Amino acid sequence: MHRISAKILLGVAVFLAVILQANTLQAQDAAKLFKANCASCHKPTDQKLIGPGLKGIRSRWPDEAKLIAWIRNSTEFLKTGDAYANKLFEEYGRSVMPAQNLSDAEIIAIIDWTDKGGDAPAAAAADGAATADGAGAAAAETSSDSYLYILIIVGLVLLVLINVLNSVKSSLESLVNEKKGIVVEPEPIRTPTEKFRIWASNNKKIVAVISLLLVIWVLKQGWDGLMGIGVYQGYAPEQPIKFSHKLHAGDNQIACVYCHSGVEKSKHANIPSANVCMNCHMYIQEGPQYGKEEIGKIYAALDYNPETRTYGPNQKPIQWIRVHSLPDHAYFNHSQHVAVGKIECTSCHGPIDSMEVVQQHSPLTMGWCIDCHRKTEVDKDNKYYEELHKQFVNDPKYKKGDKFTIGSLGGLECSKCHY
Repeated sequence: MHRISAKILLGVAVFLAVILQANTLQAQDAAKLFKANCASCHKPTDQKLIGPGLKGIRSRWPDEAKLIAWIRNSTEFLKTGDAYANKLFEEYGRSVMPAQNLSDAEIIAIIDWTDKGGDAPAAAAADGAATADGAGAAAAETSSDSYLYILIIVGLVLLVLINVLNSVKSSLESLVNEKKGIVVEPEPIRTPTEKFRIWASNNKKIVAVISLLLVIWVLKQGWDGLMGIGVYQGYAPEQPIKFSHKLHAGDNQIACVYCHSGVEKSKHANIPSANVCMNCHMYIQEGPQYGKEEIGKIYAALDYNPETRTYGPNQKPIQWIRVHSLPDHAYFNHSQHVAVGKIECTSCHGPIDSMEVVQQHSPLTMGWCIDCHRKTEVDKDNKYYEELHKQFVNDPKYKKGDKFTIGSLGGLECSKCHY
Protein backbone atom coordinates (compact mmCIF):
# COMPACT_ATOMS: atom_id res chain seq x y z
CA MET A 1 0.00 0.00 0.00
CA HIS A 2 2.79 2.37 0.95
CA ARG A 3 4.75 1.79 -2.28
CA ILE A 4 1.69 2.25 -4.51
CA SER A 5 0.64 5.43 -2.72
CA ALA A 6 4.16 6.85 -2.85
CA LYS A 7 4.38 6.21 -6.59
CA ILE A 8 1.00 7.81 -7.19
CA LEU A 9 1.95 10.85 -5.13
CA LEU A 10 5.30 11.10 -6.95
CA GLY A 11 3.45 10.99 -10.28
CA VAL A 12 1.06 13.73 -9.13
CA ALA A 13 4.01 15.86 -8.01
CA VAL A 14 5.76 15.46 -11.37
CA PHE A 15 2.51 16.24 -13.22
CA LEU A 16 1.98 19.43 -11.17
CA ALA A 17 5.59 20.45 -11.66
CA VAL A 18 5.32 20.03 -15.45
CA ILE A 19 2.09 22.07 -15.60
CA LEU A 20 3.47 24.85 -13.41
CA GLN A 21 6.72 24.96 -15.34
CA ALA A 22 4.79 25.13 -18.63
CA ASN A 23 2.76 28.06 -17.34
CA THR A 24 5.92 29.77 -16.10
CA LEU A 25 7.59 29.37 -19.49
CA GLN A 26 4.52 30.77 -21.26
CA ALA A 27 4.52 33.87 -19.03
CA GLN A 28 8.27 34.30 -19.44
CA ASP A 29 8.10 33.82 -23.22
CA ALA A 30 5.37 36.44 -23.68
CA ALA A 31 7.18 38.96 -21.47
CA LYS A 32 10.53 38.32 -23.18
CA LEU A 33 9.00 38.59 -26.65
CA PHE A 34 7.39 41.91 -25.72
CA LYS A 35 10.62 43.19 -24.22
CA ALA A 36 12.75 42.17 -27.22
CA ASN A 37 10.40 43.35 -29.96
CA CYS A 38 7.91 45.91 -28.64
CA ALA A 39 9.10 47.66 -25.46
CA SER A 40 11.15 50.28 -27.31
CA CYS A 41 8.03 51.86 -28.84
CA HIS A 42 5.03 50.52 -26.91
CA LYS A 43 3.84 50.10 -23.34
CA PRO A 44 1.87 47.01 -22.28
CA THR A 45 -0.69 49.35 -20.68
CA ASP A 46 -3.05 51.78 -22.42
CA GLN A 47 -0.49 54.61 -22.24
CA LYS A 48 1.14 55.93 -25.41
CA LEU A 49 4.89 55.91 -26.01
CA ILE A 50 6.22 56.22 -29.56
CA GLY A 51 3.32 54.06 -30.64
CA PRO A 52 -0.04 53.28 -28.99
CA GLY A 53 -0.39 51.37 -25.74
CA LEU A 54 -1.08 47.68 -26.43
CA LYS A 55 -3.61 46.95 -23.70
CA GLY A 56 -6.86 45.84 -25.35
CA ILE A 57 -5.28 45.94 -28.81
CA ARG A 58 -7.32 42.95 -30.03
CA SER A 59 -10.61 44.78 -29.47
CA ARG A 60 -9.41 47.77 -31.50
CA TRP A 61 -8.87 45.73 -34.67
CA PRO A 62 -11.85 44.34 -36.59
CA ASP A 63 -9.95 41.22 -37.66
CA GLU A 64 -7.20 39.41 -35.76
CA ALA A 65 -5.63 38.16 -39.01
CA LYS A 66 -5.19 41.79 -40.09
CA LEU A 67 -3.68 42.66 -36.73
CA ILE A 68 -1.13 39.85 -37.08
CA ALA A 69 -0.29 40.95 -40.63
CA TRP A 70 0.11 44.56 -39.43
CA ILE A 71 2.49 43.56 -36.65
CA ARG A 72 4.54 41.31 -38.92
CA ASN A 73 5.10 43.94 -41.63
CA SER A 74 3.25 47.23 -41.30
CA THR A 75 4.81 48.70 -44.47
CA GLU A 76 3.46 45.88 -46.63
CA PHE A 77 0.08 45.89 -44.89
CA LEU A 78 -0.38 49.62 -45.54
CA LYS A 79 -0.26 48.82 -49.26
CA THR A 80 -3.53 46.90 -48.88
CA GLY A 81 -5.26 50.24 -48.25
CA ASP A 82 -6.77 49.13 -44.94
CA ALA A 83 -8.59 52.17 -43.51
CA TYR A 84 -7.82 51.56 -39.84
CA ALA A 85 -4.12 50.86 -40.49
CA ASN A 86 -3.73 54.05 -42.52
CA LYS A 87 -5.59 56.06 -39.87
CA LEU A 88 -3.22 54.69 -37.23
CA PHE A 89 -0.21 55.46 -39.45
CA GLU A 90 -1.27 59.09 -39.84
CA GLU A 91 -2.21 59.47 -36.17
CA TYR A 92 1.31 58.57 -35.01
CA GLY A 93 3.17 60.89 -37.34
CA ARG A 94 3.69 58.35 -40.14
CA SER A 95 6.23 56.50 -37.99
CA VAL A 96 7.10 53.19 -39.63
CA MET A 97 7.01 50.16 -37.37
CA PRO A 98 9.89 47.77 -38.19
CA ALA A 99 8.96 44.39 -39.65
CA GLN A 100 8.89 41.65 -37.00
CA ASN A 101 10.36 38.22 -37.65
CA LEU A 102 7.84 36.46 -35.40
CA SER A 103 5.61 33.45 -35.88
CA ASP A 104 1.82 33.70 -35.60
CA ALA A 105 2.00 31.88 -32.24
CA GLU A 106 4.56 34.37 -30.89
CA ILE A 107 2.52 37.36 -32.06
CA ILE A 108 -0.65 35.92 -30.51
CA ALA A 109 1.26 35.30 -27.25
CA ILE A 110 2.26 38.98 -27.16
CA ILE A 111 -1.31 40.07 -27.96
CA ASP A 112 -2.75 37.83 -25.23
CA TRP A 113 -0.22 39.14 -22.70
CA THR A 114 -0.65 42.83 -23.53
CA ASP A 115 -4.42 42.52 -23.97
CA LYS A 116 -4.57 42.28 -20.19
CA GLY A 117 -2.05 45.08 -19.68
CA GLY A 118 0.85 42.66 -19.11
CA ASP A 119 1.99 42.04 -15.57
CA ALA A 120 2.35 44.89 -13.08
CA PRO A 121 6.15 44.53 -12.73
CA ALA A 122 6.56 44.39 -16.51
CA ALA A 123 4.46 47.51 -16.97
CA ALA A 124 6.52 49.37 -14.42
CA ALA A 125 9.71 48.33 -16.19
CA ALA A 126 8.36 49.42 -19.57
CA ASP A 127 7.59 52.83 -18.05
CA GLY A 128 11.30 53.23 -17.30
CA ALA A 129 11.08 52.55 -13.57
CA ALA A 130 14.23 51.47 -11.80
CA THR A 131 13.85 47.73 -12.22
CA ALA A 132 16.75 45.42 -12.88
CA ASP A 133 15.57 43.76 -16.06
CA GLY A 134 13.24 46.23 -17.74
CA ALA A 135 9.94 45.36 -19.28
CA GLY A 136 8.81 41.76 -18.90
CA ALA A 137 11.91 40.43 -17.16
CA ALA A 138 10.78 41.49 -13.69
CA ALA A 139 7.36 39.98 -14.31
CA ALA A 140 8.90 36.70 -15.47
CA GLU A 141 11.18 36.59 -12.43
CA THR A 142 8.29 37.28 -10.03
CA SER A 143 6.13 34.68 -11.74
CA SER A 144 8.96 32.14 -11.61
CA ASP A 145 9.49 32.79 -7.90
CA SER A 146 5.77 32.33 -7.21
CA TYR A 147 5.74 28.97 -8.94
CA LEU A 148 8.86 27.91 -7.05
CA TYR A 149 7.07 28.60 -3.75
CA ILE A 150 4.06 26.62 -4.97
CA LEU A 151 6.28 23.66 -5.86
CA ILE A 152 7.94 23.77 -2.43
CA ILE A 153 4.52 23.78 -0.74
CA VAL A 154 3.32 20.88 -2.93
CA GLY A 155 6.48 18.95 -2.05
CA LEU A 156 5.97 19.50 1.67
CA VAL A 157 2.31 18.40 1.43
CA LEU A 158 3.40 15.22 -0.37
CA LEU A 159 5.96 14.47 2.33
CA VAL A 160 3.28 14.88 5.00
CA LEU A 161 0.92 12.56 3.10
CA ILE A 162 3.62 9.93 2.68
CA ASN A 163 4.36 10.12 6.41
CA VAL A 164 0.66 9.75 7.23
CA LEU A 165 0.36 6.75 4.92
CA ASN A 166 3.38 5.14 6.56
CA SER A 167 1.77 5.61 9.97
CA VAL A 168 -1.55 4.14 8.75
CA LYS A 169 0.30 1.21 7.18
CA SER A 170 2.21 0.50 10.40
CA SER A 171 -0.98 0.70 12.48
CA LEU A 172 -2.84 -1.70 10.16
CA GLU A 173 0.03 -4.17 10.18
CA SER A 174 0.11 -4.05 13.98
CA LEU A 175 -3.66 -4.74 14.19
CA VAL A 176 -3.43 -7.64 11.72
CA ASN A 177 -0.47 -9.19 13.56
CA GLU A 178 -2.22 -8.74 16.92
CA LYS A 179 -5.37 -10.45 15.61
CA LYS A 180 -3.36 -13.38 14.21
CA GLY A 181 -1.32 -13.66 17.40
CA ILE A 182 1.91 -12.93 15.60
CA VAL A 183 4.54 -11.43 17.82
CA VAL A 184 6.65 -8.93 15.93
CA GLU A 185 9.89 -7.82 17.45
CA PRO A 186 10.12 -4.03 17.62
CA GLU A 187 12.34 -2.43 14.99
CA PRO A 188 15.70 -1.28 16.26
CA ILE A 189 16.01 2.43 16.89
CA ARG A 190 17.78 4.06 13.95
CA THR A 191 19.10 7.53 13.38
CA PRO A 192 17.57 9.66 10.58
CA THR A 193 20.74 9.08 8.54
CA GLU A 194 20.39 5.30 8.83
CA LYS A 195 16.69 5.50 7.92
CA PHE A 196 17.47 7.58 4.87
CA ARG A 197 20.22 5.15 3.79
CA ILE A 198 17.81 2.21 4.03
CA TRP A 199 15.10 4.13 2.15
CA ALA A 200 17.56 5.13 -0.57
CA SER A 201 18.73 1.54 -0.90
CA ASN A 202 15.13 0.36 -1.38
CA ASN A 203 14.18 3.16 -3.81
CA LYS A 204 17.19 3.44 -6.11
CA LYS A 205 15.18 4.57 -9.15
CA ILE A 206 13.57 7.46 -7.28
CA VAL A 207 16.97 8.47 -5.87
CA ALA A 208 18.47 8.35 -9.37
CA VAL A 209 15.71 10.61 -10.78
CA ILE A 210 16.02 13.10 -7.91
CA SER A 211 19.81 13.15 -8.25
CA LEU A 212 19.55 13.76 -11.99
CA LEU A 213 17.09 16.62 -11.47
CA LEU A 214 19.38 18.18 -8.85
CA VAL A 215 22.38 17.97 -11.19
CA ILE A 216 20.36 19.57 -14.02
CA TRP A 217 19.18 22.34 -11.68
CA VAL A 218 22.72 23.07 -10.47
CA LEU A 219 24.03 23.15 -14.04
CA LYS A 220 21.18 25.46 -15.08
CA GLN A 221 21.90 27.85 -12.21
CA GLY A 222 25.60 27.83 -13.09
CA TRP A 223 24.86 28.46 -16.77
CA ASP A 224 22.52 31.36 -15.98
CA GLY A 225 25.12 32.83 -13.66
CA LEU A 226 27.86 32.64 -16.30
CA MET A 227 25.59 34.10 -18.98
CA GLY A 228 24.88 37.07 -16.73
CA ILE A 229 28.55 38.04 -16.34
CA GLY A 230 29.12 41.45 -17.89
CA VAL A 231 25.40 42.05 -18.54
CA TYR A 232 24.30 45.18 -16.70
CA GLN A 233 20.74 45.59 -17.91
CA GLY A 234 18.92 47.97 -15.58
CA TYR A 235 22.16 49.62 -14.41
CA ALA A 236 21.28 53.17 -13.33
CA PRO A 237 24.14 54.86 -11.44
CA GLU A 238 23.65 58.08 -9.53
CA GLN A 239 25.30 60.89 -11.48
CA PRO A 240 27.21 63.83 -9.96
CA ILE A 241 24.52 66.15 -11.32
CA LYS A 242 20.89 65.06 -11.44
CA PHE A 243 19.76 65.27 -15.04
CA SER A 244 16.23 64.31 -16.10
CA HIS A 245 15.91 63.03 -19.66
CA LYS A 246 12.16 63.00 -19.10
CA LEU A 247 12.21 66.77 -18.57
CA HIS A 248 14.63 67.61 -21.38
CA ALA A 249 13.89 65.02 -24.10
CA GLY A 250 10.31 64.23 -23.08
CA ASP A 251 8.58 67.34 -21.76
CA ASN A 252 10.72 69.94 -23.57
CA GLN A 253 11.19 67.84 -26.73
CA ILE A 254 14.92 68.61 -27.05
CA ALA A 255 16.32 66.40 -29.83
CA CYS A 256 18.93 63.84 -28.77
CA VAL A 257 21.42 65.15 -31.36
CA TYR A 258 21.38 68.64 -29.83
CA CYS A 259 23.36 67.37 -26.83
CA HIS A 260 24.82 64.15 -28.29
CA SER A 261 26.05 65.81 -31.47
CA GLY A 262 28.55 63.07 -32.31
CA VAL A 263 25.88 60.43 -32.78
CA GLU A 264 25.46 61.25 -36.51
CA LYS A 265 29.13 61.88 -37.26
CA SER A 266 31.21 59.66 -35.03
CA LYS A 267 31.61 56.19 -33.63
CA HIS A 268 30.74 57.63 -30.22
CA ALA A 269 27.57 59.46 -29.19
CA ASN A 270 29.72 61.67 -26.91
CA ILE A 271 28.82 63.14 -23.52
CA PRO A 272 27.93 66.80 -24.09
CA SER A 273 30.38 69.31 -22.71
CA ALA A 274 29.23 71.78 -20.07
CA ASN A 275 29.19 74.64 -22.57
CA VAL A 276 26.28 72.87 -24.34
CA CYS A 277 24.39 72.98 -21.05
CA MET A 278 25.19 76.67 -20.77
CA ASN A 279 23.51 77.44 -24.09
CA CYS A 280 20.26 77.21 -22.14
CA HIS A 281 21.28 77.48 -18.52
CA MET A 282 23.05 80.78 -18.89
CA TYR A 283 19.47 82.09 -18.87
CA ILE A 284 17.54 79.27 -17.17
CA GLN A 285 19.04 79.37 -13.68
CA GLU A 286 16.37 77.45 -11.82
CA GLY A 287 14.78 74.13 -12.70
CA PRO A 288 11.23 72.86 -11.96
CA GLN A 289 12.46 69.79 -10.06
CA TYR A 290 15.67 70.63 -8.24
CA GLY A 291 15.56 74.42 -8.18
CA LYS A 292 18.98 76.05 -8.33
CA GLU A 293 20.89 73.22 -6.64
CA GLU A 294 21.73 71.02 -9.65
CA ILE A 295 22.20 73.88 -12.12
CA GLY A 296 24.48 75.44 -9.52
CA LYS A 297 26.74 72.38 -9.82
CA ILE A 298 27.25 73.19 -13.51
CA TYR A 299 28.17 76.75 -12.58
CA ALA A 300 30.61 75.46 -9.95
CA ALA A 301 32.32 73.14 -12.43
CA LEU A 302 32.75 76.02 -14.90
CA ASP A 303 33.61 78.53 -12.17
CA TYR A 304 30.79 80.64 -13.57
CA ASN A 305 29.19 83.60 -11.82
CA PRO A 306 25.51 83.82 -12.90
CA GLU A 307 25.19 87.38 -11.65
CA THR A 308 28.11 88.85 -13.62
CA ARG A 309 27.95 86.15 -16.33
CA THR A 310 31.70 85.68 -16.22
CA TYR A 311 33.88 82.55 -16.07
CA GLY A 312 36.73 82.13 -13.59
CA PRO A 313 40.06 80.31 -14.00
CA ASN A 314 39.25 77.33 -11.70
CA GLN A 315 37.23 75.17 -14.06
CA LYS A 316 37.08 71.40 -13.60
CA PRO A 317 35.48 68.56 -15.56
CA ILE A 318 32.20 66.98 -14.48
CA GLN A 319 32.82 63.34 -13.56
CA TRP A 320 29.86 61.71 -15.32
CA ILE A 321 29.46 57.97 -14.77
CA ARG A 322 29.22 55.90 -17.93
CA VAL A 323 25.99 53.88 -18.21
CA HIS A 324 26.32 52.00 -21.52
CA SER A 325 29.59 50.20 -22.17
CA LEU A 326 30.63 47.54 -24.68
CA PRO A 327 33.65 45.21 -24.33
CA ASP A 328 36.87 46.47 -25.90
CA HIS A 329 36.82 43.66 -28.48
CA ALA A 330 33.38 44.70 -29.81
CA TYR A 331 33.16 47.44 -32.47
CA PHE A 332 30.08 49.64 -32.67
CA ASN A 333 29.65 52.79 -34.74
CA HIS A 334 26.82 55.17 -33.81
CA SER A 335 26.91 57.13 -37.08
CA GLN A 336 26.61 53.94 -39.13
CA HIS A 337 23.43 52.98 -37.30
CA VAL A 338 21.87 56.44 -36.89
CA ALA A 339 22.86 58.38 -40.01
CA VAL A 340 22.94 55.50 -42.50
CA GLY A 341 20.75 52.79 -40.99
CA LYS A 342 18.16 55.31 -39.69
CA ILE A 343 17.87 53.38 -36.41
CA GLU A 344 15.97 55.30 -33.72
CA CYS A 345 17.74 55.98 -30.41
CA THR A 346 14.91 54.24 -28.56
CA SER A 347 15.60 50.97 -30.40
CA CYS A 348 18.65 50.42 -28.21
CA HIS A 349 18.25 52.89 -25.34
CA GLY A 350 14.55 52.30 -24.73
CA PRO A 351 12.05 55.00 -23.70
CA ILE A 352 14.81 57.43 -22.78
CA ASP A 353 12.37 60.37 -22.91
CA SER A 354 10.50 58.96 -19.91
CA MET A 355 13.53 58.24 -17.72
CA GLU A 356 14.26 60.48 -14.76
CA VAL A 357 17.49 58.55 -14.21
CA VAL A 358 19.08 56.97 -17.27
CA GLN A 359 19.42 53.21 -17.08
CA GLN A 360 20.70 50.56 -19.47
CA HIS A 361 17.51 49.40 -21.15
CA SER A 362 18.84 46.63 -23.44
CA PRO A 363 21.18 43.76 -22.50
CA LEU A 364 23.74 44.81 -25.17
CA THR A 365 24.85 41.19 -25.54
CA MET A 366 26.13 39.66 -28.77
CA GLY A 367 22.99 37.55 -29.08
CA TRP A 368 20.81 40.66 -28.75
CA CYS A 369 22.78 42.46 -31.51
CA ILE A 370 22.69 39.44 -33.84
CA ASP A 371 18.96 39.02 -33.30
CA CYS A 372 18.46 42.66 -34.33
CA HIS A 373 20.63 42.16 -37.44
CA ARG A 374 18.58 39.13 -38.44
CA LYS A 375 15.21 40.85 -38.02
CA THR A 376 15.81 44.46 -39.08
CA GLU A 377 15.06 45.04 -42.75
CA VAL A 378 17.08 47.56 -44.73
CA ASP A 379 15.28 50.39 -46.50
CA LYS A 380 15.56 49.55 -50.20
CA ASP A 381 15.17 53.21 -51.14
CA ASN A 382 18.24 54.18 -49.09
CA LYS A 383 20.82 55.21 -51.72
CA TYR A 384 23.61 53.99 -49.48
CA TYR A 385 22.41 50.39 -49.91
CA GLU A 386 21.28 50.63 -53.55
CA GLU A 387 24.23 48.71 -55.00
CA LEU A 388 24.18 46.18 -52.17
CA HIS A 389 20.50 45.51 -52.79
CA LYS A 390 21.20 44.80 -56.46
CA GLN A 391 23.87 42.30 -55.44
CA PHE A 392 21.44 40.72 -52.99
CA VAL A 393 18.63 40.11 -55.54
CA ASN A 394 21.11 38.94 -58.21
CA ASP A 395 22.77 36.42 -55.94
CA PRO A 396 22.13 32.81 -57.12
CA LYS A 397 21.07 31.89 -53.60
CA TYR A 398 18.35 34.57 -53.57
CA LYS A 399 14.77 33.33 -53.45
CA LYS A 400 11.73 35.44 -54.13
CA GLY A 401 10.40 36.79 -50.87
CA ASP A 402 13.75 36.73 -49.04
CA LYS A 403 14.00 39.72 -46.71
CA PHE A 404 16.75 42.27 -47.28
CA THR A 405 18.03 42.45 -43.70
CA ILE A 406 21.24 43.65 -42.09
CA GLY A 407 22.23 40.00 -41.96
CA SER A 408 21.97 39.93 -45.77
CA LEU A 409 24.67 42.61 -45.93
CA GLY A 410 27.09 40.54 -43.92
CA GLY A 411 25.90 41.81 -40.57
CA LEU A 412 26.26 38.34 -39.06
CA GLU A 413 29.94 37.95 -39.95
CA CYS A 414 32.26 37.83 -36.93
CA SER A 415 34.78 40.23 -38.50
CA LYS A 416 32.17 42.99 -38.83
CA CYS A 417 32.20 43.60 -35.09
CA HIS A 418 35.34 41.75 -33.89
CA TYR A 419 38.66 42.51 -35.54
